[in-house]
Amino acid sequence: MKNRLKVARAEHNLSQADLADRIGVSRQTVNSIETARYVPSTVLALKLAQVFGKPVDQLFMLEETD
Repeated sequence: MKNRLKVARAEHNLSQADLADRIGVSRQTVNSIETARYVPSTVLALKLAQVFGKPVDQLFMLEETD
């Protein structure tokens, strides 16, 4: 699964730590999501979408292999 989390963070001037605080996870979790080592739960994906004011499918996209 691809994601645009790093781009969305940059657009909102948020560090990984800032975003992590807003959604209640560690900075390492945000890093793992951005680098596609971790696929977030539905609840976490919805929280991220809410922070950025975007639909979930604008932040996360399926790849051919998914």
